[in-house]
Amino acid sequence: MNTSLQWSDLDARAVDTARVLAADAVEKVGNGHPGTAISVAPIAYLLYQKVMNVDPADPTWLGRDRFVLSIGHSSLTQYTQLYLAGFGLELTDLQQFRTWGSLTPGHPEYGHTAGVECTTGPLGAGVANGVGFAMAARKARALYDPQAKPGESVFDHFVYVIAGDGCMEEGVSSEASSLAATQELGNLVLIYDDNRISIEGDTNIALSEDVMARYEAYGWHVQHVDFTNGFTTYEEKVGELFDAIEAAKKVTDKPSFIKVTTVIGWPLPNKAGSHIVHGAKIGADEVAALKEKLGFDPAKSFEVADEVIAHARDNAASRAKAAKADWQPRFEAWSSANPEGKALLDRVLAHEAPAELAEALPVFPAGKKSTRAASGEILSAIAEAVPELWGGSADLAGSNNTTIKGASSFLPASRGTADWTPSDNGRVLHFGIREHAMGGILNAITIDGLTRVYGGTFLVFSDYMRPAPRLAALMKVPTIFVWTHDSVGVGEDGPTHQPVEHVASLRLIPGLDVIRPADANETAVCWKKVLETHDHPAALILTRQDVETFDRSAVAAAEEAVKGAYTLVEASDGAPKVVLIATGSEVQVAVAARAELEEAGVPTRVVSAPCLEWFDAQGDDYRASILPEGAAIVSVEAGVTSGWAQYTGLSGRRVGIDHFGASAAAGRLFEEYGITAAHVAAEAREALAAL
Repeated sequence: MNTSLQWSDLDARAVDTARVLAADAVEKVGNGHPGTAISVAPIAYLLYQKVMNVDPADPTWLGRDRFVLSIGHSSLTQYTQLYLAGFGLELTDLQQFRTWGSLTPGHPEYGHTAGVECTTGPLGAGVANGVGFAMAARKARALYDPQAKPGESVFDHFVYVIAGDGCMEEGVSSEASSLAATQELGNLVLIYDDNRISIEGDTNIALSEDVMARYEAYGWHVQHVDFTNGFTTYEEKVGELFDAIEAAKKVTDKPSFIKVTTVIGWPLPNKAGSHIVHGAKIGADEVAALKEKLGFDPAKSFEVADEVIAHARDNAASRAKAAKADWQPRFEAWSSANPEGKALLDRVLAHEAPAELAEALPVFPAGKKSTRAASGEILSAIAEAVPELWGGSADLAGSNNTTIKGASSFLPASRGTADWTPSDNGRVLHFGIREHAMGGILNAITIDGLTRVYGGTFLVFSDYMRPAPRLAALMKVPTIFVWTHDSVGVGEDGPTHQPVEHVASLRLIPGLDVIRPADANETAVCWKKVLETHDHPAALILTRQDVETFDRSAVAAAEEAVKGAYTLVEASDGAPKVVLIATGSEVQVAVAARAELEEAGVPTRVVSAPCLEWFDAQGDDYRASILPEGAAIVSVEAGVTSGWAQYTGLSGRRVGIDHFGASAAAGRLFEEYGITAAHVAAEAREALAAL
């Protein structure tokens, strides 16, 4: 045993207690994933009780290390440690595992259980989250404490991830791990539970590469701790693992990968190593045999010795006290020496947008401008007022317009190029062509809470990263997704790059604001509202092609966009017989259709609806005033028409594109597919006639 690691009989007993608690919890509810939680218990206990700086009494302490369970199905791996360390979980919570209303759901959920840093959900996502947390730590130090040397700031901390074979198989982990090496994230330690088991059995049927060699090729610092001694005997080498973690922490220019070779379910007497224990209860006889082997009473369930829980909680509390005793004076000294940084930190932690934001927003003159170009100008204009804002794209900066003008790139010094100047406090993120990893990284940076971040790609590629906005909405965190090239207006790239179903499908995600502004000034107003929102994510969906920037002296003020839908142009007599409700680039089509209808004597209102989620949140009276009963309502959006009947009614009309596109100029496509003023006006006449 390593003398630098204090590991007592009570520590060993606490590990075994975690094992039997995991077995009992799954046995009681009748389902779950006990095997990994049993065999990984010493690794998790080592992290929580001997390695990480965390405070069970203050789970969101600013100076804490972060822990991410990428193998989220093995939630008991974390729940048992949160219970032992005193994060607020009690024995009754473990007894209510995976049941209605419990604090111990099937996968750990951010904001639901104290001590859970993020909802990882699908396998591999936690690896991307870990990379995001590590990037956030480096950015926070550079933003708030730029004079401090790396590793010496109150904002410095480590990020620990436990991942498994499934995580290694998922592509998102590969994307994120590659970027982590490029970013030289020395504060990231990934522990890989190499148990070679998945639901279908031995991973030899699907995972054949040398994972350590893969991580070496990425550029990680790689170590191996083998509990199986080459598959001869089994020895839980917590001392060796502790040394490996300490060695990893000393490598400051590379993320660290520690492969720990284990046997799933060890020390189960009969089922250790079997895929049977991966995702199902173990069985009463085997649980009893495990307890007997470990010295527990086979007739008792959820047995915890008083001295074990006292030892674990006292140890966790005393370690937290020592860590905070070191950190708190340094934080107070930083606060005194950096009043501007402290004021910024206080504002950001209070979830307050800067007072200067409104004044910093540009006002665009009438003319022509794509909303993606407007968004880029907005980001540059507000950069000084919102110093915590940073972001980039998945190798599409010039197309997404996500680059803050004059800003350096968030890169290690060794990664600069002729085009991009590196800086720890850089505001331009380069994700490479890694949309899925980008989403997970964005979510973790957002959860970290000390900055606001955005990331962009083409809307059609939101398919590659859909789990990320879904998880952001589930966690209720304000990640900002910027998706450009929003319709068949992409043109010549053809149907593979022309999103038609994407806007509608994204609106199906509960809690995600899907925002499609009509012009440059709406885009500015929408950016402001997004930055003022802190309890759910947003998707800004922007045009490639130029659209009309409306003369606001002739139409409603752009500030009305915050209502989600508003009357942009009123009917000539104020009592519309037709209401045209449109989003994005199609608003200008609706305005042209209104002119045709008005000329024919049909009073017509145009409603711009940048965000239906915001509109739905308005009161009934307001919504009824915008879409009055008795008017013929026609929706206009260059995508599938699913969902629009909610606003048009069954007697209304829905102008859209319920099929895939083609390779041709944008104007030709809109003409061919009926996204024209003439077609909209014709549909309006039919809707009016049907009333």
